[in-house]
Amino acid sequence: MKKRNKNIRAIHREFGYFYLGLIISFAFSGILMNHRDSWHPEKYTTQTKEITVQLPSEDAISEKFAENLGKELGVEDKFRRHSIKKGALRISYENTDVEIDLESGKGEIVSFLKTPIISQTMKLHKNTSNWWIYYSDVFGLSLITIAVTGAMMITAGKNTFKRRGWKLALAGIIFPLIFLLFLA
Repeated sequence: MKKRNKNIRAIHREFGYFYLGLIISFAFSGILMNHRDSWHPEKYTTQTKEITVQLPSEDAISEKFAENLGKELGVEDKFRRHSIKKGALRISYENTDVEIDLESGKGEIVSFLKTPIISQTMKLHKNTSNWWIYYSDVFGLSLITIAVTGAMMITAGKNTFKRRGWKLALAGIIFPLIFLLFLA
């Protein structure tokens, strides 16, 4: 029993040490991503310019039109995409956003730069390359291992998993499920 407990503690400790930096990075970037609608931590504005343009009908606004309009407006940046949402034409570039009201033709060009370190850290949550997906899968399995070995480490007393911990673990599972029900 002591040897088993020693092995569980060793596994818990080694996985914990190995993933400590990644846990902190994921937690930090996750907090920033949670609030990206309130403020955009990934980038900061360097210049804002008011514009007024004559737009065609919504049906005539294509990707080619959006790309050419950006050039006419003097945007010298890599074109990413365009969209029409809530009565506004939005054109996204690598370091520039253009938003124009479809009715009035009034809008603005916002130039920005990536926030050092924070921008790179947030890519942890967005990266979809195969190697990162597999590394993230291993990380997820390791977090499960850390959680299970942590629950198994205390084997005597009133604070064991069997006596008390399972209730908190169950609450930890139920809480996000209830939250999801309210979001649906």
